[in-house]
Amino acid sequence: MDFGFPAAKRLKRGWQFDLVFRTGRRETGALVRLSFLTDRGNSALAGVTVGKKIARAVKRTRGRRIMREALRRLLPWVKDGVWIVASLRENALDAKADDIYEDVARSLKRRRLLTKEWKNRGWTVDSKDGGKCV
Repeated sequence: MDFGFPAAKRLKRGWQFDLVFRTGRRETGALVRLSFLTDRGNSALAGVTVGKKIARAVKRTRGRRIMREALRRLLPWVKDGVWIVASLRENALDAKADDIYEDVARSLKRRRLLTKEWKNRGWTVDSKDGGKCV
């Protein structure tokens, strides 16, 4: 599995985010709100947003980093042709990274956006401890 998060796997343009927000479907978890479109092309693309109204810059930046990492770890198992925008909710700003990962995974699974090969791989799937699944 490729766990990278190169520019080719990210939503980058404003019109892409706007298209997902305006025409996509939504799934709200305890910590994360997902908007997604299906059948948009060959590969899955993901983007992250954290609203300015929910926190100051330092907390928003931390939230974006954690969300990007959670999506990076889940993107190899997201079905092809899905565009995802993950928005962090205010109550997630002080949450642990693995809790946010689990919430994103739960939301993707609930909407059947993950492939069948995904076997609830935990936060440590590609860490330095040997890639043990939790």
